[in-house]
Amino acid sequence: MLTTTCGNSLLVKHPGFRPEEGGSIPTSPLQKSDWRVGDAPLKAGQTLVKEHHYARGGSNTCCYMHGLYHRASGELMGVAWWLPPTRVAAESVNKLHWQKVLSLTRLVILPEVPKNAASFLLAHSVRIIWAEGRFVSLVTYADESQNHFGQIYRAANWTYVGRTGPYPRWLDASGKQVAQKATKNRVKAEMERLGHAKVGSFYKHKFVLHSPHSSTGGGYG
Repeated sequence: MLTTTCGNSLLVKHPGFRPEEGGSIPTSPLQKSDWRVGDAPLKAGQTLVKEHHYARGGSNTCCYMHGLYHRASGELMGVAWWLPPTRVAAESVNKLHWQKVLSLTRLVILPEVPKNAASFLLAHSVRIIWAEGRFVSLVTYADESQNHFGQIYRAANWTYVGRTGPYPRWLDASGKQVAQKATKNRVKAEMERLGHAKVGSFYKHKFVLHSPHSSTGGGYG
């Protein structure tokens, strides 16, 4: 695995890319001229996440779905999926301008892409967001249960805020991660009644980034 209206287990192991590792199989560096980042259809991004991200799914909407495309083939090889966080989470990032906070909820790259593709996708995705000027602060979380500690965000000069949680993880019958806070905050009994299974509670590492074009500052609170 995020103002204007737009919409982060039994841990299932997938062959997909772990962003913190810089690539699961490829060792050759990415040739920037061979790749581009642009808008991706929501459905295409959802499919990529379902097949290659450990959460096996996400929201039914997005503020941005940015795709990594191979220029020659036009194939979609990765996505950065952004949604607004909850108000509490947004205020913890930028208290004064919490409605202009966006969360990176999913970042996935196919395993065959060259090394550093995730960093390339992330950098260009952030650049697009800053250029549009709708949001001034970003937040994301590295999931400790997946051995993710946020190296990609540290390398991109995001600010490490600290370790948060633990957060309960629920899976539906298909193995897809489901949020306890959906349209409402569902209690444990309701989640179980819906057929969801709690598979543990896990910590995450929180990172934030503020627009260099904004004078709002962090406004932590």
